[in-house]
Amino acid sequence: MATFADWVEGARVRTLPAAAAPVLVGTGAAYDLGSGSVLRALLAAGVALALQVGVNFANDYSDGVRGTDDVRTGPPRLTGSGAARPGTVRRAAFASFGLAAVLGLVLCALAGTWWLVAVGALCVVAAWYYTGGRNPYGYRGLGEVGVFVFFGLVATLGTTYTQALAVSWAALAAAVGIGLIACALLMVNNVRDIPTDTVAGKRTLAVRLGDRRARLGYVAMVAVPLVLALAVAAAHPWALLTLLLVPLVVRLARVVLGGAQGRQLIVVLRDTGLLELGYGVLLGLGLLL
Repeated sequence: MATFADWVEGARVRTLPAAAAPVLVGTGAAYDLGSGSVLRALLAAGVALALQVGVNFANDYSDGVRGTDDVRTGPPRLTGSGAARPGTVRRAAFASFGLAAVLGLVLCALAGTWWLVAVGALCVVAAWYYTGGRNPYGYRGLGEVGVFVFFGLVATLGTTYTQALAVSWAALAAAVGIGLIACALLMVNNVRDIPTDTVAGKRTLAVRLGDRRARLGYVAMVAVPLVLALAVAAAHPWALLTLLLVPLVVRLARVVLGGAQGRQLIVVLRDTGLLELGYGVLLGLGLLL
């Protein structure tokens, strides 16, 4: 039987900054537009975190029942390791999606943006079919597309819009930057799993690109957001705070291009999550100031 610690690990805490970061920078953009709201920001954060946990449990379930996680170099999964029954993990995923839906409805009611309910429903569908269903798009190398759209553009711009009822070019630039770092999280995770995913028939973008090009892709995904921050700084000088992250980006790039493998990449995964969180905090603060 899975322990509490197993469930915490199954929730993949290292990935949760990918949920918080877009809310932070999106809220900064809303304040820049003169209409920030702490309550709506907290609700957006709840939606994002619940969706992130839900997709993590959904992936655990779907990969586990397919046998993709039978051999892993990373932390064991609940379903694949047999620590929890598949049905229990699936129910945990849908409970998380349900919580996200409730919080999202409250947010839409406060903001008067009922049309965003349809966007939220699409987010849940995308979360499930990333590795679920008969033809999951994550197995066809399209996982990064889903992450960029939903954990980058939708999460960031949705946060800004539900507070300010408008978006700005700075919010859009921030959303692209957040989306790219979120993609980098997925890329480095999949670089680590190239050997096992290849055997299991999981054709992630990393598998399709091959090890070297996937690593170069990761570096581009963590570097371009800093260039976008410079562009934002042309009108919002405090956005230059984001350049404090340059040493971290350089270190991550060196480790990944240096050929880190297996468990070494788990540290990169953790630090990439911290990079995304730092980007959300610093760029959001730059827009707020």
